[in-house]
Amino acid sequence: MQDKGGKDSGAGDAKGHGTDMPVVIAAPGAITLVRHGEPALSRRALLDWEGYRDWWARYEESGLLEGQTPPHILDGYARDARYIYSSTLRRSIETAQAICGKRPFESLEMLVEAPLPPPRLPRWIKLSPKSWGWGTVSRLWWWYTDTHGAWETRKQAVARAKKAADFLMDKAREGGDVLVLAHGYFNLMISLELKKMGYIKTVEQGFKYWGCRRYEKTTKD
Repeated sequence: MQDKGGKDSGAGDAKGHGTDMPVVIAAPGAITLVRHGEPALSRRALLDWEGYRDWWARYEESGLLEGQTPPHILDGYARDARYIYSSTLRRSIETAQAICGKRPFESLEMLVEAPLPPPRLPRWIKLSPKSWGWGTVSRLWWWYTDTHGAWETRKQAVARAKKAADFLMDKAREGGDVLVLAHGYFNLMISLELKKMGYIKTVEQGFKYWGCRRYEKTTKD
């Protein structure tokens, strides 16, 4: 609008220019990381290091134990998610199918579990493949010694977790929640990267099957 002298009076136009209206910035969507359901392969065994190595190879190919029902909390997360991802491993894909029903999801190689190469302990040492047995021993051995054999190194896994966290954050910034149905330890590695990016943990269910961690931001970067 102009005054009688032809000068702009400073009034805002139809687009709001010249006004002091507050700018509302939407926060990114939440990122929920879920561990897969219980696999069909039994952990009731005592194995030496070589037996555990073979067991883990079978575990990587196994699907879910039949008859499981996902927790109801995951129904809501799947319903509200704009993006849903699994890893390319069978137990992760079957978890996504159980939760999502007919909803589509995408399987990504970068979400597979971090490796668990066991140390070559004397053969008389036999442990269970449960988390408190070979699971813990192998994880600590891999993490602190970076002894990996033909598997992924710790440095490579950390870089992959950072790549995955960047990818998930970019999707969350587009608006809408992100749901990941993958693996216990690698989900934790992604979680550590999300915390560095300013995400706050709002749900923590640990490493149990179907357990989730949920991360949110209050404002956009």
